[in-house]
Amino acid sequence: MSRQSLREAHQKIQELSWEPTFATPAKKYGTDYKFSKAGKKDPLKQMLRSYFPMEEEKDNRVYGAQDGAIRGNMFRQVQERWMEWQKLFLSIIPFPEISAARAMPLLFSTVPNQELHNGQAIQMIDEVRHSTIQQNLKRLYMNNYIDPAGFNSSLRNFHNDYCGTIGRQFGEGFITGDALTAASIYLTIVAETAFTNTLFVAMPAEAAANGDVLLPTVFHSVQSDESRHISNGYATLLMALQDEDNRELLERDLRYAFWNNHAVVDAAIGTFIEYGTKDRRKDRESYAEMWRRWIYDDYYRSYLMPLEKYGLTVPHEEVEEAWNRIWNKGYVHEVAQFFATGWLVNYWRIDPMTDEDFEWFEYKYPGWYAKYGEWWENYNRLATPNGHHPIAVEAALGNIDYQYPHRCWTCMVPCLIRQDTVHDKVDGQWRTYCSETCHWTDKYAFRPNYNGRETPNMGQLSGHREWETLYHNWELSDIVVDMGIVRDDGKTLTPQPHLDLDADKMWTVDHLRGLPFPSPNVSLNEMSDEEREEHMALYKQGGPGGRHAAAAAG
Repeated sequence: MSRQSLREAHQKIQELSWEPTFATPAKKYGTDYKFSKAGKKDPLKQMLRSYFPMEEEKDNRVYGAQDGAIRGNMFRQVQERWMEWQKLFLSIIPFPEISAARAMPLLFSTVPNQELHNGQAIQMIDEVRHSTIQQNLKRLYMNNYIDPAGFNSSLRNFHNDYCGTIGRQFGEGFITGDALTAASIYLTIVAETAFTNTLFVAMPAEAAANGDVLLPTVFHSVQSDESRHISNGYATLLMALQDEDNRELLERDLRYAFWNNHAVVDAAIGTFIEYGTKDRRKDRESYAEMWRRWIYDDYYRSYLMPLEKYGLTVPHEEVEEAWNRIWNKGYVHEVAQFFATGWLVNYWRIDPMTDEDFEWFEYKYPGWYAKYGEWWENYNRLATPNGHHPIAVEAALGNIDYQYPHRCWTCMVPCLIRQDTVHDKVDGQWRTYCSETCHWTDKYAFRPNYNGRETPNMGQLSGHREWETLYHNWELSDIVVDMGIVRDDGKTLTPQPHLDLDADKMWTVDHLRGLPFPSPNVSLNEMSDEEREEHMALYKQGGPGGRHAAAAAG
């Protein structure tokens, strides 16, 4: 079709929409934003006539590549270390995708622009497609990889897992609370515009370096749709900016959305890229280098900062602190250490780091070994059962210098940068937060009143948010059985702290009997005020690498 006829056809589509005049429609999804001056248009003029043939061709390429990979014996060449981490990644990522599809109807009834509704409907179809091809990829891995355990139970496990629950709350953020906050600011303007760079570009690059040619095929197909989604978000943002009453809400939401994306996406993708790889070439980019280029330079400086010409204050402090956490405070390394500490309540095998890994980390992050080297050496030493407990239990007994962390109530990533931890009594409960921004999000942003204005659509962060609280004082043997992370023999654990499938070197349920697991949050709420303040003061003096305060001081 010619450009002119495309424009005419796109205009004709808008005439098919109509608003009933005989009744007032029920307001199913709410927003506190105002669009009294709305008038922006869909800049891409998206149409199903051109969309479906394009997506069909992309799907043909994806499924053709999968067939070729199997015929080419990809699974005899791919690194096991990498594939194990895909059990977590591919269990989480379809959920944010399908949540993004569910998010689009939130905007249909809140954004008064029929032209944008067309683009949002196409995005909804995109997101369903993304979830489908990603789940199909996981199924293909399960059927062909040497150890399918974990892939086969991940739909059940990710939502009740030590690590997977972090991803669950991330995806739920697309469909809860204020419709514009969730489906536009949090999803399209921050998650898709900024963080899909590391998610769908950096991850595929690392996959290819580890012999996995399928994940790049699938995720590049996904990423090629993101420009349309980014366009939807930017057009909605410009509409919102036309009403001065929205400025305060936009600033609130940009601050919350950027920080929560950083806290969760950087924790996960940074760990996969840095600790799930066997590619230790000195000339390849570290996650910090990727972040600086794609998020700090391309997103923050090229996308966010120009918004200030509209009178909007963008979250400068949050962006700078996110970079500070990644580069100076070891955020990704702290998260990877936490994931590995709790290997026994996950559903994949976590490979120990080797001397080659140590050398690469020290080269890319000078001073890494002094902070984390000894802990990883202990992880290696305790990897196979030999009369000792798993490393988390050895730490609890005082045999390893690692203090189990408190969870952040907001982002659900633990408070791993100990000196930044905030604790406060909110809604009658003592809660811990990984940062001032997460504390602000729960106590001030997600409330029915913000800075004196009514915000009834924002919602609150409530319920049983912390994984540890669900299993407070259960025996570890009962926890793994309840989670369903036991192999077909009824006793061997699906997770292992190594990649050796020799039965004599694998941990079983019997190794975990008689070992209780207390929740730090429940314990915190049971303390007296004096005990609590003393405990948190010492906690904040701890680290890096989870060290207790006394060791950190020494």
